[in-house]
Amino acid sequence: MASEDRSKERARERPKARHSISELFINRPITTILVMVGFVLFGLIGYRALPVSDLPTVDYPTINVSASLPGANPETMAASVATPLERQFSGIAGIDSINSSNSQGSTSITLQFNLSRNIDAAAQDVQTAISAALPQLPPDMPTPPSLRKVNPADSPILFFSLNSEVLPLSQVDEYAETLIAQRISMVDGVSQVQVYGAMKYAVRVQLDPQALGDRGIGVDQVSAAIANGNPNTPLGTLYGSHTNLTLQTNGQLMNAASFRPLVVAYNNGAPVRLEQVANVIDSVENNKVASWFNGRRSVTMAVQRQPGTNTVAVVDAIRALMPQFREQLPASVNLDVLNDRSISIRNSVNDVQFSLLLAMALVVMVIFLFLRNVRATIIPTLALPTSIVGTFAAMYLLKFSLDNLSLMALTLCLVFVVDDAVVMLENIVRWIETGSSVMEAGLKGSW
Repeated sequence: MASEDRSKERARERPKARHSISELFINRPITTILVMVGFVLFGLIGYRALPVSDLPTVDYPTINVSASLPGANPETMAASVATPLERQFSGIAGIDSINSSNSQGSTSITLQFNLSRNIDAAAQDVQTAISAALPQLPPDMPTPPSLRKVNPADSPILFFSLNSEVLPLSQVDEYAETLIAQRISMVDGVSQVQVYGAMKYAVRVQLDPQALGDRGIGVDQVSAAIANGNPNTPLGTLYGSHTNLTLQTNGQLMNAASFRPLVVAYNNGAPVRLEQVANVIDSVENNKVASWFNGRRSVTMAVQRQPGTNTVAVVDAIRALMPQFREQLPASVNLDVLNDRSISIRNSVNDVQFSLLLAMALVVMVIFLFLRNVRATIIPTLALPTSIVGTFAAMYLLKFSLDNLSLMALTLCLVFVVDDAVVMLENIVRWIETGSSVMEAGLKGSW
């Protein structure tokens, strides 16, 4: 009878633990172990899939429109090219700002949209606006304006330098743009490869005004003669009774020596050749830009990554191609890495990870020194890494990145995890010291 009274008294003392979330895990230890193993497993998978960067990814919907008109000064580019384009762009929905920059022969317009605007839909609207502005642009533009999606908050992750002491820069530029840049652009996670100091080969014709005036030849005549003497157009097709023949011509002039004997006009029945009125040389398209590396002229390439990708993994994939590039390049061409942004990212992330692990070790040590109980210390020791590792799975689902800020936040969260674990552990130990069983102390301490 007394035993029944004590059982009823204990039942009254026990809180209604069925309303506590902890009761489910206390009464089912195997389920608890499986849940924690699942947390750790999915956390490790999420950790390996998380992109690594120095700062959180912030993608501003930004589009850059570029146009070129060789020979035009900045004032002409602003009035004839930038103004008609900006007038069309102003009607696009969701634009926060329009900034244009005009230089000798080129115009760059940056369109920044608000964060709610879809970048792909914005690009379609911009392309439509460019098509609508084409009738208002100068007819002698070599190519229509082009657009590309950019992220102003993302700087290049890798810089290369290509130079040679023997080969001309035009040939070095050919290797950079056709071999290296195109191959790197195919790497998963690479957004684009920009070439600075580009030296594309071109034949430069430097007219002599005195020679033109003496022969009564205008600049337009020379320009028309050069265009007509360097054709790249189809000739047509010959239709036979059994066979059709497509006519082809190989009339393109490939170097300055081929342009020099070109006839530009006739003076008193005598042909006037291009070399008589101009200095024709092998040169580059734009000789006003240059890039140097260690005091030597070079071609520089900057690699930008796609938003949300792993910077370290992308750089490792690009560096894996370096031996292949060096085998394909001539021995006289030097390929050097100017700047690798992944090095600083690796160092900073490793430092924060070390701080996180050190904080966990110090917390466990402090708990053991105060509790002086190995069994009681094991509980927060298991709770800390399980909570931290499980967080990586949630970070992956929420599209976070593994950067300095997120790792610092995890380090600060150790305080809250330890505080909850220590408070509950202390409460359970208190119930055990009052004579309650381990199961009852667990249910009472978690209430």
